Amino acid sequence: MQQVQFNILVKICQQTIIIVMKHKSRSEFSKKLSLKIQMERIKRKISQEQLALSADLNRNTIGKLERGEVSPSIDTLERIANVFGIEFSELIDVSKVNL
Repeated sequence: MQQVQFNILVKICQQTIIIVMKHKSRSEFSKKLSLKIQMERIKRKISQEQLALSADLNRNTIGKLERGEVSPSIDTLERIANVFGIEFSELIDVSKVNL
């Protein structure tokens, strides 16, 4: 069981690295990711508070994420993706987000 979880974590990390490397800088990726989280939340008509409660996060954390003030952990991104009902890789794919 632990080996399976480890393999999943490795795959997630590899996907994240590939996506970040496609962008000019880490800060560009972070800005796009913040915007993507906000867009996905608004698209689903979920408030920051509702997202925070569903993802077992603090509402202030969601606000900071959407403003790009903090970088989310993989665990946080996984929780948010689960609330949105999308795959982790779909959440971090910011290729269609324009600044």
